[in-house]
Formats: sequence, structure tokens, C-alpha cells
Amino acid sequence: MGAKWIKVSVFYFLLGVGFGLYMHSTIELQWAATHAHINVVGWLTTVAIGLIYSVYPEAGNSAMGKAQFWLYNIGLPVLLIGMFIIQPAIPVPPILIELTVWGGGGALAISILLFIANVFTNVRSRDHV
Repeated sequence: MGAKWIKVSVFYFLLGVGFGLYMHSTIELQWAATHAHINVVGWLTTVAIGLIYSVYPEAGNSAMGKAQFWLYNIGLPVLLIGMFIIQPAIPVPPILIELTVWGGGGALAISILLFIANVFTNVRSRDHV
């Protein structure tokens, strides 16, 4: 699973850089929080999880690791869409904003709790002293 996480992280890296270039070139800075989430939660956190699961493949390949992968990678894009459409410049019904922010954010939060539980359950020292 580690390699899958790393490959997904590259998508967020590209998206974050592209979104940042768009914001810079258009001086549309109201999406700074969304841009930061793409880069920190999308790129950096995702690659860190991928590296941890590459070093400890038993954690990444566990049922918790697989459930976390899907919750995270469904929840994060939904949350990012919600963060993007929350701006007043985009006329969207408030219920859609609530569903995307709470639904995506909730899935992401549950996946992070699964990651923490998975690390404490399946990550063990490899020292054999």
C-alpha cells in the first residue's frame, strides 16, 4: 500500500503547485486555505503515510490500512471541493457546502484515527539486539 499512497501524493503535489500558480497569476488569494490543505494534507501527509507504510508493509496491507486508504482518498477530495465552493464568489446551496465539508472532513478524520490505531497495532521495532 505504501507505493499507492506515494503515487496518490504526487497527484496532490501537481494539483497544489498548479492551484498555487493559478492563484498567483490571477491574484485570487481567497483560496489560500484550500491551497494549503492540498499541499499539507494532500501532498505532505499522504507521502508521509506512504513512506511509513513502505517501511512497515504489514501495517499498510492490514485491513485498517486498506480502509484508511479508501476513507482518506475519498474524503480528502470531497473536503477540498467543499473548501473551494465555500467562497461567496461561487453560488452554491449551503447544504451542498455542509455535505462536502462535513462528509469529506468526517471521512478524513476517521481515516486519521484508523492510521493512528494502525500504527500502534502494526508498527513494531525491527531491532533484534
